[in-house]
Amino acid sequence: MKRGTRKADRERFQRLQDFGCVLCYLRGTPGTPAEIHHVRTEVGWGRDGHQNTIPLCPYHHRGKLSVHNLGRDEFTAEYGVSEISLLALTNSLLSDGVV
Repeated sequence: MKRGTRKADRERFQRLQDFGCVLCYLRGTPGTPAEIHHVRTEVGWGRDGHQNTIPLCPYHHRGKLSVHNLGRDEFTAEYGVSEISLLALTNSLLSDGVV
């Protein structure tokens, strides 16, 4: 993890990684190992910040049918759920103490 990452961000990342891939969770296979994916809610390549993050397994994060390989629209079409929806679910699970 980069130097200067806030304690709250590190704790969020750890909780997300411990929970596993949120898309696998939705598809009925919870607990798969996860990487942190930064959801871009703004136009462009920059990140919004560490609070706009979701846990994705390597396959859904950077595999053949991943968010990085397919792009936003195709990812949504493939899985029937958008990154923004996954972010909302992740934040809800965090606030409910599930994650």
